[in-house]
Amino acid sequence: MTERLSPGDPAPDFTLPTDSGDTLSLKDLRGRKVVLYAYPAAMTPGCTTQACDFRDSLASLQAAGYQVVGISADVPAKLAKFRDRDAITFPLVSDQDKSVLTAYGAYGEKQMYGKTVTGVIRSTFVIDENGLVERALYNVKATGHVAKLRRDLAID
Repeated sequence: MTERLSPGDPAPDFTLPTDSGDTLSLKDLRGRKVVLYAYPAAMTPGCTTQACDFRDSLASLQAAGYQVVGISADVPAKLAKFRDRDAITFPLVSDQDKSVLTAYGAYGEKQMYGKTVTGVIRSTFVIDENGLVERALYNVKATGHVAKLRRDLAID
């Protein structure tokens, strides 16, 4: 079983390629609150719903001081296509070797259609300004998760 993060744990640092061809490092976001969400695959129905929910909630999340970052094992070119197709307005990072997803406990065994499979576990991490995990939410639903997160964070 993959180790899961808990509130108060240091968020594993990373430097990963983005959908825009740049790199993004968690340490570069120090001093800001971050919502890092892990999703299984760009351009699939559930992941599109979730990304569009984050996109549509971005203004209120940013107004509350949060930077949103999506992470998957997709290659940067696929992330760029996803961003362009669905007008995603926040960074998407590529973790092709799944080392960062594993460090966050967001890659491992999960249930899918009644079977145990290995893959990306849909998860959301709220990271504080000092790089500590404030919330670690695993096996979240693609639909309705962003609205629940906003309620839990008392945004709006």
